Amino acid sequence: MRIKNILAKGCLVGFSLMWGCNEDILEKVNPNDLSTSIYYLNEAELVTGVNSVYAAWQGLDLYAREFFFLHDLRGDDMQPGGEQLELQRRQLIEGTHDSSNPVMTSAWNGLYRVIHRANIVIESASRPDVDATDAAKNRVAGEAKFHRGWAYFELVSMWGGVPLYTAYATSPADNKSRASVDEVYAVIISDLTDAINYLPSSYDDANLGRATSHAARAMLARVHMQRGNYSEARTLLRDIVSSNQFKLVDRYLDNFEEENEFNEESLFEVAFSSSFGGLGWNPSGDGTSMEVTIRGQEYGPNAWRNLIPSNGLIAEFEDDDPRFGDSFYQIGDTYNNGTEVITEMQNADPKISWRKYQMIYKQPSEDQRSGINFRVIRYAEVLLALAECENELDNGQEAINLLNEVRDRASVQMPHYPTPEYPVSSKAEIFRAIVHEKRVELGGEQIRNRDILRWRAQGKLLEEPFSYFQAKHALLPIPLPELDNNTSLTNADQNPGY
Repeated sequence: MRIKNILAKGCLVGFSLMWGCNEDILEKVNPNDLSTSIYYLNEAELVTGVNSVYAAWQGLDLYAREFFFLHDLRGDDMQPGGEQLELQRRQLIEGTHDSSNPVMTSAWNGLYRVIHRANIVIESASRPDVDATDAAKNRVAGEAKFHRGWAYFELVSMWGGVPLYTAYATSPADNKSRASVDEVYAVIISDLTDAINYLPSSYDDANLGRATSHAARAMLARVHMQRGNYSEARTLLRDIVSSNQFKLVDRYLDNFEEENEFNEESLFEVAFSSSFGGLGWNPSGDGTSMEVTIRGQEYGPNAWRNLIPSNGLIAEFEDDDPRFGDSFYQIGDTYNNGTEVITEMQNADPKISWRKYQMIYKQPSEDQRSGINFRVIRYAEVLLALAECENELDNGQEAINLLNEVRDRASVQMPHYPTPEYPVSSKAEIFRAIVHEKRVELGGEQIRNRDILRWRAQGKLLEEPFSYFQAKHALLPIPLPELDNNTSLTNADQNPGY
């Protein structure tokens, strides 16, 4: 079952029945409202359950829309493409947001939806009455733990300590107070370690898109780097490299177009497909109408163009770096299989827009129905993260070699370090080259925001990119609906400054 094409949503739909006013009948349990005690009884139902966890990432609260906005608005790869940028998005890019911000709240809800669904699967897979082999139970639990660990990593890195649920919540009485940052990271590390141990390194074609042990290693390496544990991260990243399972694909743009998904550079993707219809504006990812993302429409040169590349990102590219043209559209570029020319872009200057994840390379316009998968982790990031780890652990030459390996991609072929602009004769100079290479290679891929958070916290940020920055902006505020509805939280639990 290929995740992209026939993802089971794990959602059971029943018919409404009309009953008379018989008290005995009114007290009966709805037979269409299945509880976890009478579902998840075999391997097929466990797989359906874990598919619903994947589906949650596809929802409007996450990769269909708000997840990429939240990261991009809080990083410095983007700037508004015009005055029409919605207030809640302008607040985040200007640092004027508060606890009522809808973009932030949507992402929070989406991440806890992933956790909630994962908890059901993890608990169900541990039950002795489930008709499935231990290997099948472990694999499904490993997939669920990968997603739960990833979701908690998003939460803790952006909000700090958060309510920690490792069991399926069944009522408001199960509300949790804020756990400490260390407590949340302990669960993340445990979950991703289990995922490494439980998951295969690859799948057959029918199961492309499922989390693998290498995806879990890469995610855990991100976690350790965020914590400053560079030695632990290096071990994980070296394991991925030494597997010889991945390589940089020759053509950079193959990472952002529909025909080349799940290629040799990809460790994990959130899958989409336009084959199932249009955008359903569904926050949860339920239903076949939520198999597309609206990123192309939001960022496209002949679409809404709400966010465009920032001046800082544009200036970061070296002269003649072909990744510039592969990342951005400009006036005069062709699209729609080379049959049309971009002659205008609405709203603000500069007249540069994103090419990554745009559908117009093969059609006349974006139409809110992009089926291009999000590449969450790709091998280029693994190499660049490993370069940072090697540099932190005083293996400067190995770091330089890894940087040059990324620049040796067949369609890139940039001059090797050292270059006149980027000498690499010291640890500080190598780090500056790493920061540069990560930004131009991974621009607009929801990496930069977390790098800024990490480097700032570790005292390594080369310069503060945000003129508005105050101490409170290191974290997002706990969403107001969470404070209102979670009986274990009070206003005293809010992050400082909000």
